[in-house]
Amino acid sequence: MSGFERFFQLEQHGTTLSREVIAGLTTFTTMSYIVVVNPAILSNAGIPAGPCFVATVVAAVFGCALMGLYANRPFAIAPYMGENAFIAFTVCQQLGYKWQTALAAIFIAGVLFVLLTVLRLRQWVVEAVPVSLRYSFAVGIGLFLTFIGLNQTGIVVLGVPGAPVRAGHLTTAPVLVAISGFLVLSILVIRKVRGAILLGIVVTAIIAFIAKIVPPPVHFVSLPPGLGPILWKLDFRGVMAWSAFPVVLTIFIMAFVDTMGTLIGLSARAGFLDKNGNLPQIERPMLVDALSTCLAPAVGTTTSGAYVESATGIESGGRTGLTALVAAACFALTLFFAPIVISIPPQAYGPALIVVGLFMLEPIMRIDFTDYSESIPAFAVVTLMCFTFNIAVGISAGFILYPLCKLVAGKIRQVKPALYVLTALSLLFFVFYPYG
Repeated sequence: MSGFERFFQLEQHGTTLSREVIAGLTTFTTMSYIVVVNPAILSNAGIPAGPCFVATVVAAVFGCALMGLYANRPFAIAPYMGENAFIAFTVCQQLGYKWQTALAAIFIAGVLFVLLTVLRLRQWVVEAVPVSLRYSFAVGIGLFLTFIGLNQTGIVVLGVPGAPVRAGHLTTAPVLVAISGFLVLSILVIRKVRGAILLGIVVTAIIAFIAKIVPPPVHFVSLPPGLGPILWKLDFRGVMAWSAFPVVLTIFIMAFVDTMGTLIGLSARAGFLDKNGNLPQIERPMLVDALSTCLAPAVGTTTSGAYVESATGIESGGRTGLTALVAAACFALTLFFAPIVISIPPQAYGPALIVVGLFMLEPIMRIDFTDYSESIPAFAVVTLMCFTFNIAVGISAGFILYPLCKLVAGKIRQVKPALYVLTALSLLFFVFYPYG
């Protein structure tokens, strides 16, 4: 038995070295689109794309490596989709905060996560979030990302009062390239091609270069850009202002819920849960998530956490931290392909956002629409996320409506005490939200 096999306890987990390596490659392939999409989204917040690309990779390498070496679980970590859109389009563009202030808010949330995890309070609060709301969060964020993808590709554009959105000019070259990219990606997904999202982005980018929508990269391989412009550029003074409280609160709530739902879902698929439905030593992957959330803003990117795409590696046989370690190594190699990654236009990664939104719709089937005390809060979450173009509004509305609906239905005992904490925080969010 090799040192790797002994360290990761492969035999005890019923897996092999080759199986873990294949699982790690599979996980990386299915989530590697983040190194393209994350810098593209955060550039809308003013974060330079080149350094942000490096920050994305550094955050993924750190999180995956720590998950593998400390928690010994096959969960890959990288900057979250959804949270990055919230920072770019809501916090920075709509509310007008500097990206340095937003990153400081994420750092504070990360420190709170570490403290709550060590004190074992984080699990207590998150377990109180109703299952229907957890599913609605995923669905709402998925539709939110889909709209962003449609808008950035020009397929859907802003309209006029009375008709806020309309179809873009669908016969122009950039939009036709984006539509072609969506069709290519759809074919790859239907045919279950491994790494379909990344492959679709690459194929569409090549089409964009050939069509001269954007110029191709001059170099294909180079040393990565420096992190200097965004490294530890945290505006703590700005985030300590009372007006920034809703931002910190929302980031805290979003990341709080996302990680727990992902960890439990992946663990169930991998067979890690015990007879009571709990994940043994759950504090380890949760602490890795919390530390990753601290590191991510320090290097210049947004909230990091466990990725649902880790399920592809688990389905390929990954059962230990070696899967996550292989993913970390793959992410590290992408640092030397920055010219290619940064040159990819919105017409190439926009279709990926649309399809990722599709993937996130599946949980809607698990919401009980026959019980209106469950479906009304879930419906509010999804619709308000999309139609206010604000993820935070939807989540907070769900936390307020759920206990209210249960009270009216005579089912108030179904509300766990810890949920009232989130309800109170959500009420504060709406009271202090900067509506102007």
